[in-house]
Amino acid sequence: MADPSSYRPKPGQIPDSPGVYRFRDEHRRVIYVGKAKSLRQRLANYFQDLAGLHPRTRTMVTTAASVEWTVVSTEVEALQLEYSWIKEYDPRFNVKYRDDKSYPYLAVTMNEEFPRVQVMRGQKRKGVRYFGPYGQAWAIRDTVDLLLRVFPVRTCSAGVFKNAARTGRPCLLGYIGKCSAPCVGRVSPDEHRELADEFCDFMAGRTGTYLRRLETRMTEAAEEMEYERAARLRDDIGALKKAMEKSAVVLADATDADLIAVAEDELEAAVQIFHVRGGRVRGQRGWVTDKVEEITTGALVEHALQQLYGEEKGDAVPKEVLVPALPDPVEPVQEWLTERRGSNVSLRIPQRGDKKALMETVERNAQQALVLHKTKRASDLTTRSRALEEIAEALDLDSAPLRIECYDISHLQGDDVVASMVVFEDGLQRKGEYRRFQIKGRVGDTQVWHGEGQDDVRSMHEVIARRFKRYLAEKERTGEWADGENTLTEEDGRPKRFAYPPQLVVVDGGRPQVAAAKKALDELGIDDVAVCGLAKRLEEVWLPDEDDPVVLPRTSEGLYLLQRVRDEAHRFAITYQRSKRAKRFRSSPLDDVPGLGDTRKQALLKHFGSLKKLRSATIDQICEVPGIGRKTAETIAVALAQAAPAAPAVNTATGEIMEEEPGTMGSSGESVTMGAPDERRGQET
Repeated sequence: MADPSSYRPKPGQIPDSPGVYRFRDEHRRVIYVGKAKSLRQRLANYFQDLAGLHPRTRTMVTTAASVEWTVVSTEVEALQLEYSWIKEYDPRFNVKYRDDKSYPYLAVTMNEEFPRVQVMRGQKRKGVRYFGPYGQAWAIRDTVDLLLRVFPVRTCSAGVFKNAARTGRPCLLGYIGKCSAPCVGRVSPDEHRELADEFCDFMAGRTGTYLRRLETRMTEAAEEMEYERAARLRDDIGALKKAMEKSAVVLADATDADLIAVAEDELEAAVQIFHVRGGRVRGQRGWVTDKVEEITTGALVEHALQQLYGEEKGDAVPKEVLVPALPDPVEPVQEWLTERRGSNVSLRIPQRGDKKALMETVERNAQQALVLHKTKRASDLTTRSRALEEIAEALDLDSAPLRIECYDISHLQGDDVVASMVVFEDGLQRKGEYRRFQIKGRVGDTQVWHGEGQDDVRSMHEVIARRFKRYLAEKERTGEWADGENTLTEEDGRPKRFAYPPQLVVVDGGRPQVAAAKKALDELGIDDVAVCGLAKRLEEVWLPDEDDPVVLPRTSEGLYLLQRVRDEAHRFAITYQRSKRAKRFRSSPLDDVPGLGDTRKQALLKHFGSLKKLRSATIDQICEVPGIGRKTAETIAVALAQAAPAAPAVNTATGEIMEEEPGTMGSSGESVTMGAPDERRGQET
């Protein structure tokens, strides 16, 4: 725990101007970002007597080891820079709203030649129009199903679209009139885009004009005695009205506005947002946050506005934003919103009438969301805290291990040996910190391991040594061991690979694996990281230099957490090992042909159907493949002739010899299909 006076800036160093400041911890991680109208006055508040600080602010300043600031010209610039740095550094003590779910949007891909209507989640894409968010994906599909009768816009995937274009036959929606079938040329690209524009206009709330137009066309058709067309238009009007009924009118003047309400207690805050377009509620979402510092309702609203509109521009920012409390000062925030929209934005507190009544509804939703969140989280927080305390007590640690790293070794009869490292912080997975290792077989010059399981022991020693060598190298490179000023640059302030040590290292195994891990740490001079092993047979916890294991009760939350950590490391290791094995089996003699890339390999397989038929082809037949010259064909023929044919693939469960599948290549060029897809998370080292 640091003393704030040890890094307090000297009097007169802090400028009396707008700016953004950052607190960093001893590892140079940014732990808090803030902005101020006057940096001097704001930072002075952090360096007063600790007893006078809010408990969470006191924790932040004692965790920090340094503070730095950047001067800007205006408060609007400070607001923009604060948002950028919070997004970039993800500081642990900043207010960060987290969605209680990944909300689905109704999206129209206007950036494609034939726009597509679909459900989308996650990051918004450029050139796509979004409507929502909706509470459930089925609500979007119900609405779209009603509107496709009137606006038959494409909803199929790219693969289905291309297949229909190739065969000349539309999908089922094209036959029943819920798609205009641009894939087979029933409408031109311009006509289809016009349909998509009308669909977007309707979803944006411009419904009255379109309904009146349909009613006029229906009346004209009836007067001309075209009763079938009039009936179709009547049904279209009914479908549109039914879709409109799904979102009730809440503001009679067709207002476009977002209403934001906050429910809070001393520890947490919940935010609810209603998106009103054309007087109707078009979407709803909610966030929850921990209050890691003393913060007002106006400041919570400001952070919510940053997260809500930080990536938005144009019409995505409404003309009116209604809030329960105004940020202080309000002018920079209002100017920032106006800048993002491109026209004036009104930020105010509703006082009376329909908007005040609707705000009360949003506030009730926020209160219910906070109660529900606390009900769900109470047991979870309690359980995780109890698990960490039980581990600390059982292993005789000075404090609860807030960062736990677990290592596992995986191989197949000694081949493709790999290791995994998984990270749990505060009892939760940190998948972005996962790492995976290829075992190189080097143990060091100090000892040769003997005995049963020696390969796993050697591998465990190697992976622990490599991981903590990287940590020590990073520590030395950043200047933590040097006297005087730290030489770490600003760009290096973000998290680095292997930069932060755990409080506890868990290895998958028993006494030999624990001894190997401990030896690796001792050789590097690291004595402040605890080590234990969890043996699968009896779920015993082994400690270094102890003859007997620690046996935790089967009902122990600490044992359950260690099992989760161990099982996650095993899953991550075996997934990586399988992917390496699959890649090895998929190698081909064509890989050794110089100048033969993936495109021409695929062309060869497509032309001949399989590698077996390619091997039996003549040089003249190989030359018939587009892009293959005679010299290349001769090289291919020689490479295939030199490669011995592989044994047939066998199903190990049934003993059945598997037939060759076109388009897949085995270890010697024959077709096999095996292995799992490559793991996407983690980094290979």
